[in-house]
Amino acid sequence: MKQNFLTSGELLDHHGKLNQAGYACQLVKEYHRNAIKANPLRIKEWDYYLITNDSFGLALTVADNSYMSLLSASFLDFNAKTEQTFSPISLFPMGKLGLPSSSVSGDIYVKTPKMEIHICHENNSRHLQVFIPDFYKRESLKADILLTEMYDDTMVIATPYRESPKAFYYNQKIVGMKAEGTVHINDKVYEFKPENSYGILDWGRGVWTYENTWYWSAANGKVGDALFGFNLGYGFGDTSSASENMIFYKGKAHKLDRVQFMIPNLPDEQPDYLKRWTFTSNDGRFEASFDPILDRFAKTKIAVLESDQHQVFGYFHGKAILDDQTVVEFKDFLGFAEKVHNKW
Repeated sequence: MKQNFLTSGELLDHHGKLNQAGYACQLVKEYHRNAIKANPLRIKEWDYYLITNDSFGLALTVADNSYMSLLSASFLDFNAKTEQTFSPISLFPMGKLGLPSSSVSGDIYVKTPKMEIHICHENNSRHLQVFIPDFYKRESLKADILLTEMYDDTMVIATPYRESPKAFYYNQKIVGMKAEGTVHINDKVYEFKPENSYGILDWGRGVWTYENTWYWSAANGKVGDALFGFNLGYGFGDTSSASENMIFYKGKAHKLDRVQFMIPNLPDEQPDYLKRWTFTSNDGRFEASFDPILDRFAKTKIAVLESDQHQVFGYFHGKAILDDQTVVEFKDFLGFAEKVHNKW
Protein backbone atom coordinates (compact mmCIF):
# COMPACT_ATOMS: atom_id res chain seq x y z
CA MET A 1 0.00 0.00 0.00
CA LYS A 2 1.27 3.45 -0.92
CA GLN A 3 1.07 5.65 2.17
CA ASN A 4 0.60 9.42 2.00
CA PHE A 5 2.91 11.64 4.04
CA LEU A 6 1.16 14.64 5.56
CA THR A 7 2.32 18.13 4.73
CA SER A 8 1.98 21.16 7.00
CA GLY A 9 -1.17 23.27 7.06
CA GLU A 10 -4.72 23.35 8.38
CA LEU A 11 -6.26 19.98 9.24
CA LEU A 12 -9.75 20.90 7.99
CA ASP A 13 -10.98 22.93 5.03
CA HIS A 14 -13.77 25.53 5.18
CA HIS A 15 -16.35 22.74 4.78
CA GLY A 16 -15.00 20.93 7.84
CA LYS A 17 -13.48 18.11 5.80
CA LEU A 18 -9.90 16.82 6.03
CA ASN A 19 -7.56 18.70 3.73
CA GLN A 20 -5.34 15.63 3.53
CA ALA A 21 -5.34 12.06 4.81
CA GLY A 22 -2.10 10.30 5.70
CA TYR A 23 0.60 10.00 8.33
CA ALA A 24 3.54 11.99 9.67
CA CYS A 25 6.10 11.85 12.46
CA GLN A 26 4.99 15.13 14.08
CA LEU A 27 1.77 17.17 14.41
CA VAL A 28 2.20 19.00 11.11
CA LYS A 29 -1.52 19.67 10.68
CA GLU A 30 -3.19 22.35 12.80
CA TYR A 31 -6.38 21.30 14.59
CA HIS A 32 -8.99 23.84 15.67
CA ARG A 33 -12.23 22.78 17.30
CA ASN A 34 -14.07 25.78 15.86
CA ALA A 35 -13.27 24.60 12.31
CA ILE A 36 -15.47 21.52 12.74
CA LYS A 37 -18.73 21.66 10.77
CA ALA A 38 -20.23 18.38 12.00
CA ASN A 39 -22.78 17.88 14.76
CA PRO A 40 -21.03 19.18 17.92
CA LEU A 41 -22.29 16.15 19.87
CA ARG A 42 -20.00 13.96 17.71
CA ILE A 43 -16.76 15.77 18.67
CA LYS A 44 -14.34 13.68 20.73
CA GLU A 45 -11.15 14.98 22.34
CA TRP A 46 -8.90 13.07 24.72
CA ASP A 47 -5.45 12.69 26.25
CA TYR A 48 -4.50 9.23 27.50
CA TYR A 49 -1.25 8.51 29.32
CA LEU A 50 0.17 5.11 30.25
CA ILE A 51 3.22 4.92 32.53
CA THR A 52 4.78 1.52 33.26
CA ASN A 53 7.76 -0.38 34.53
CA ASP A 54 8.10 -4.16 34.79
CA SER A 55 6.09 -4.33 38.03
CA PHE A 56 3.27 -1.79 37.89
CA GLY A 57 1.65 0.93 35.85
CA LEU A 58 -0.66 3.93 35.92
CA ALA A 59 -3.13 4.84 33.17
CA LEU A 60 -4.75 8.30 33.05
CA THR A 61 -7.48 9.61 30.76
CA VAL A 62 -8.96 13.07 30.29
CA ALA A 63 -11.71 12.95 27.65
CA ASP A 64 -14.25 15.52 26.47
CA ASN A 65 -16.69 13.60 24.29
CA SER A 66 -19.17 16.47 24.03
CA TYR A 67 -22.20 14.76 25.56
CA MET A 68 -20.08 13.25 28.33
CA SER A 69 -16.67 13.73 29.90
CA LEU A 70 -14.50 11.02 31.38
CA LEU A 71 -11.75 11.35 33.96
CA SER A 72 -10.12 7.99 34.59
CA ALA A 73 -7.21 6.51 36.55
CA SER A 74 -6.16 2.87 36.64
CA PHE A 75 -3.45 1.34 38.80
CA LEU A 76 -2.00 -1.85 37.32
CA ASP A 77 -0.08 -4.45 39.34
CA PHE A 78 1.67 -6.76 36.89
CA ASN A 79 3.08 -9.04 39.59
CA ALA A 80 -0.27 -9.62 41.29
CA LYS A 81 -2.09 -9.48 37.92
CA THR A 82 -4.67 -7.04 39.25
CA GLU A 83 -5.98 -3.60 38.34
CA GLN A 84 -8.22 -1.01 39.88
CA THR A 85 -9.94 1.73 37.91
CA PHE A 86 -11.77 4.87 38.98
CA SER A 87 -13.73 6.64 36.20
CA PRO A 88 -16.18 9.41 37.13
CA ILE A 89 -18.38 10.64 34.26
CA SER A 90 -20.07 14.01 33.79
CA LEU A 91 -22.66 15.02 31.22
CA PHE A 92 -22.47 17.54 28.37
CA PRO A 93 -19.08 19.21 28.83
CA MET A 94 -19.27 20.34 25.16
CA GLY A 95 -15.64 21.46 25.11
CA LYS A 96 -15.66 23.05 28.55
CA LEU A 97 -12.69 20.94 29.66
CA GLY A 98 -10.64 23.15 27.37
CA LEU A 99 -8.33 20.45 26.06
CA PRO A 100 -5.48 21.99 24.04
CA SER A 101 -5.53 22.00 20.25
CA SER A 102 -2.02 20.51 20.20
CA SER A 103 -0.03 18.05 22.28
CA VAL A 104 3.03 20.28 21.99
CA SER A 105 1.72 23.11 24.15
CA GLY A 106 -1.21 23.93 26.38
CA ASP A 107 -2.00 22.66 29.87
CA ILE A 108 -4.88 20.64 31.26
CA TYR A 109 -6.39 21.33 34.65
CA VAL A 110 -9.58 19.63 35.74
CA LYS A 111 -10.83 19.61 39.31
CA THR A 112 -13.99 17.96 40.59
CA PRO A 113 -14.97 16.76 44.09
CA LYS A 114 -13.97 13.24 43.00
CA MET A 115 -10.74 13.81 41.08
CA GLU A 116 -8.10 16.39 40.24
CA ILE A 117 -5.77 16.16 37.21
CA HIS A 118 -3.12 18.67 36.21
CA ILE A 119 -0.99 18.08 33.08
CA CYS A 120 1.44 20.80 32.08
CA HIS A 121 4.56 21.33 29.97
CA GLU A 122 7.68 22.09 31.99
CA ASN A 123 11.24 22.37 30.62
CA ASN A 124 10.64 20.06 27.64
CA SER A 125 8.84 17.54 29.86
CA ARG A 126 5.23 16.80 30.79
CA HIS A 127 4.33 17.06 34.45
CA LEU A 128 1.39 14.87 35.50
CA GLN A 129 -0.27 15.40 38.88
CA VAL A 130 -3.31 13.46 40.02
CA PHE A 131 -5.26 13.33 43.26
CA ILE A 132 -8.24 11.07 43.98
CA PRO A 133 -9.44 11.23 47.60
CA ASP A 134 -11.49 8.01 47.37
CA PHE A 135 -9.78 5.84 44.76
CA TYR A 136 -10.53 2.35 46.10
CA LYS A 137 -11.95 1.12 49.41
CA ARG A 138 -11.59 4.62 50.85
CA GLU A 139 -7.92 4.73 49.90
CA SER A 140 -6.62 7.86 48.23
CA LEU A 141 -4.36 7.99 45.17
CA LYS A 142 -1.81 10.70 44.58
CA ALA A 143 0.56 10.69 41.62
CA ASP A 144 3.35 13.06 40.60
CA ILE A 145 5.17 12.01 37.42
CA LEU A 146 7.52 13.67 34.94
CA LEU A 147 7.63 12.41 31.34
CA THR A 148 10.46 13.33 28.96
CA GLU A 149 10.39 12.50 25.25
CA MET A 150 13.34 10.40 24.11
CA TYR A 151 12.48 9.85 20.43
CA ASP A 152 12.79 12.30 17.56
CA ASP A 153 9.73 10.77 15.86
CA THR A 154 6.14 10.07 16.85
CA MET A 155 3.17 8.46 15.09
CA VAL A 156 0.66 10.93 13.66
CA ILE A 157 -2.29 9.99 11.45
CA ALA A 158 -5.21 11.87 9.87
CA THR A 159 -8.01 9.46 8.95
CA PRO A 160 -11.34 10.19 7.19
CA TYR A 161 -14.56 8.13 7.22
CA ARG A 162 -16.06 7.08 3.90
CA GLU A 163 -19.61 7.07 5.27
CA SER A 164 -19.41 10.55 6.83
CA PRO A 165 -17.35 13.20 4.99
CA LYS A 166 -17.19 15.57 7.97
CA ALA A 167 -16.00 12.85 10.36
CA PHE A 168 -12.27 12.42 10.95
CA TYR A 169 -9.69 11.10 13.38
CA TYR A 170 -6.50 13.09 14.08
CA ASN A 171 -4.22 11.15 16.39
CA GLN A 172 -0.70 11.21 17.78
CA LYS A 173 0.98 8.39 19.67
CA ILE A 174 4.18 9.32 21.53
CA VAL A 175 6.07 6.16 22.47
CA GLY A 176 9.18 5.84 24.61
CA MET A 177 8.98 8.75 27.03
CA LYS A 178 11.24 8.45 30.07
CA ALA A 179 9.20 8.40 33.28
CA GLU A 180 10.15 9.51 36.77
CA GLY A 181 7.96 9.98 39.81
CA THR A 182 5.73 8.33 42.38
CA VAL A 183 2.25 6.98 42.98
CA HIS A 184 0.96 7.01 46.56
CA ILE A 185 -1.98 4.77 47.43
CA ASN A 186 -2.69 5.51 51.04
CA ASP A 187 0.65 4.89 52.82
CA LYS A 188 2.19 2.73 50.08
CA VAL A 189 4.59 4.35 47.61
CA TYR A 190 5.28 3.09 44.08
CA GLU A 191 8.28 4.67 42.38
CA PHE A 192 8.92 5.07 38.66
CA LYS A 193 12.67 5.27 38.11
CA PRO A 194 13.94 6.83 34.86
CA GLU A 195 16.29 3.95 34.03
CA ASN A 196 13.43 1.43 33.66
CA SER A 197 10.12 3.36 33.46
CA TYR A 198 8.41 4.57 30.29
CA GLY A 199 5.40 6.57 29.21
CA ILE A 200 3.05 6.57 26.21
CA LEU A 201 0.71 9.35 25.13
CA ASP A 202 -2.39 8.77 23.01
CA TRP A 203 -3.56 12.23 21.91
CA GLY A 204 -6.71 12.35 19.83
CA ARG A 205 -9.06 14.93 18.37
CA GLY A 206 -11.88 14.18 15.98
CA VAL A 207 -15.44 13.61 14.92
CA TRP A 208 -16.40 9.95 15.04
CA THR A 209 -19.24 7.93 13.63
CA TYR A 210 -21.59 6.21 16.09
CA GLU A 211 -20.25 2.63 16.03
CA ASN A 212 -16.59 1.65 15.84
CA THR A 213 -14.25 -1.23 16.64
CA TRP A 214 -10.54 -0.64 16.94
CA TYR A 215 -7.40 -2.59 17.71
CA TRP A 216 -4.39 -0.89 19.29
CA SER A 217 -1.10 -2.15 20.65
CA ALA A 218 2.02 -0.40 21.93
CA ALA A 219 5.15 -1.18 23.89
CA ASN A 220 8.36 0.60 24.83
CA GLY A 221 11.58 -0.22 26.61
CA LYS A 222 15.07 -1.32 25.70
CA VAL A 223 16.47 -4.09 23.55
CA GLY A 224 20.04 -4.40 24.75
CA ASP A 225 21.10 -0.80 25.32
CA ALA A 226 18.92 0.64 22.55
CA LEU A 227 15.52 2.27 23.00
CA PHE A 228 12.88 0.27 21.16
CA GLY A 229 9.12 0.42 20.85
CA PHE A 230 6.21 0.13 18.48
CA ASN A 231 2.70 1.37 17.79
CA LEU A 232 0.23 -0.88 15.95
CA GLY A 233 -3.41 -0.35 15.15
CA TYR A 234 -6.36 -0.55 12.79
CA GLY A 235 -10.10 -1.01 12.72
CA PHE A 236 -12.02 2.18 12.04
CA GLY A 237 -12.02 4.97 9.53
CA ASP A 238 -10.72 4.86 5.97
CA THR A 239 -7.05 3.89 6.34
CA SER A 240 -6.38 3.53 2.61
CA SER A 241 -4.05 6.57 2.75
CA ALA A 242 -1.93 5.35 5.69
CA SER A 243 -1.74 2.94 8.59
CA GLU A 244 -0.62 3.86 12.10
CA ASN A 245 1.88 1.00 12.30
CA MET A 246 5.40 2.09 13.25
CA ILE A 247 8.54 0.67 14.81
CA PHE A 248 10.67 3.03 16.89
CA TYR A 249 14.37 2.28 17.27
CA LYS A 250 17.04 4.60 18.66
CA GLY A 251 14.70 7.55 18.34
CA LYS A 252 13.68 7.05 14.71
CA ALA A 253 10.43 5.79 13.20
CA HIS A 254 10.28 2.94 10.70
CA LYS A 255 6.96 2.75 8.86
CA LEU A 256 5.07 -0.52 8.48
CA ASP A 257 2.16 -1.37 6.22
CA ARG A 258 -0.65 -3.56 7.65
CA VAL A 259 -0.48 -5.56 10.89
CA GLN A 260 -3.16 -8.02 11.99
CA PHE A 261 -3.99 -9.01 15.58
CA MET A 262 -5.03 -12.64 15.90
CA ILE A 263 -6.90 -13.30 19.17
CA PRO A 264 -7.75 -16.91 20.05
CA ASN A 265 -11.38 -17.88 20.57
CA LEU A 266 -13.27 -19.73 23.26
CA PRO A 267 -15.48 -22.70 22.27
CA ASP A 268 -18.43 -20.27 21.83
CA GLU A 269 -16.34 -18.26 19.32
CA GLN A 270 -15.94 -15.32 21.72
CA PRO A 271 -12.39 -13.96 22.10
CA ASP A 272 -10.20 -15.58 24.76
CA TYR A 273 -8.21 -12.50 25.70
CA LEU A 274 -5.92 -14.21 28.21
CA LYS A 275 -4.59 -16.87 25.83
CA ARG A 276 -1.61 -16.24 23.54
CA TRP A 277 -2.20 -13.76 20.69
CA THR A 278 -0.18 -13.55 17.49
CA PHE A 279 0.68 -10.53 15.35
CA THR A 280 1.64 -10.65 11.69
CA SER A 281 2.31 -8.01 9.03
CA ASN A 282 1.61 -8.18 5.32
CA ASP A 283 5.13 -6.92 4.55
CA GLY A 284 6.79 -9.47 6.88
CA ARG A 285 8.43 -6.77 8.97
CA PHE A 286 6.66 -7.42 12.27
CA GLU A 287 6.00 -10.93 13.57
CA ALA A 288 5.31 -11.58 17.25
CA SER A 289 3.47 -13.58 19.85
CA PHE A 290 1.90 -12.01 22.92
CA ASP A 291 1.43 -13.73 26.29
CA PRO A 292 -1.24 -11.90 28.34
CA ILE A 293 -1.05 -11.48 32.11
CA LEU A 294 -3.81 -8.94 32.83
CA ASP A 295 -7.04 -7.85 31.10
CA ARG A 296 -8.22 -4.34 31.98
CA PHE A 297 -11.82 -5.01 31.06
CA ALA A 298 -14.83 -2.70 31.15
CA LYS A 299 -18.30 -3.20 29.69
CA THR A 300 -21.08 -0.64 30.00
CA LYS A 301 -24.47 -0.09 28.39
CA ILE A 302 -26.62 2.98 29.01
CA ALA A 303 -29.57 3.47 26.64
CA VAL A 304 -28.08 3.80 23.13
CA LEU A 305 -24.50 4.00 24.43
CA GLU A 306 -22.44 0.83 24.69
CA SER A 307 -18.76 0.09 25.29
CA ASP A 308 -16.87 -3.21 25.44
CA GLN A 309 -13.17 -2.64 26.16
CA HIS A 310 -10.33 -5.09 26.68
CA GLN A 311 -6.88 -3.59 27.21
CA VAL A 312 -4.66 -6.61 27.76
CA PHE A 313 -1.15 -6.34 29.22
CA GLY A 314 1.52 -8.95 28.71
CA TYR A 315 4.82 -9.87 27.10
CA PHE A 316 5.78 -9.74 23.43
CA HIS A 317 8.25 -12.11 21.77
CA GLY A 318 9.27 -11.67 18.15
CA LYS A 319 11.16 -9.62 15.61
CA ALA A 320 10.88 -6.31 13.80
CA ILE A 321 12.66 -5.35 10.59
CA LEU A 322 13.83 -1.74 10.22
CA ASP A 323 13.87 0.29 6.99
CA ASP A 324 17.50 -0.72 6.33
CA GLN A 325 16.57 -4.41 6.86
CA THR A 326 18.20 -4.59 10.30
CA VAL A 327 16.41 -7.24 12.37
CA VAL A 328 15.56 -6.36 15.97
CA GLU A 329 14.61 -9.35 18.09
CA PHE A 330 12.72 -8.91 21.37
CA LYS A 331 11.65 -11.26 24.13
CA ASP A 332 9.62 -10.81 27.34
CA PHE A 333 8.95 -7.24 26.19
CA LEU A 334 6.17 -5.66 28.27
CA GLY A 335 3.36 -3.94 26.43
CA PHE A 336 -0.35 -4.12 25.76
CA ALA A 337 -2.84 -4.95 23.05
CA GLU A 338 -6.50 -4.02 23.03
CA LYS A 339 -9.79 -4.53 21.24
CA VAL A 340 -12.51 -1.96 21.85
CA HIS A 341 -16.05 -1.87 20.47
CA ASN A 342 -18.03 1.31 21.08
CA LYS A 343 -21.46 2.68 20.24
CA TRP A 344 -21.23 6.26 21.45
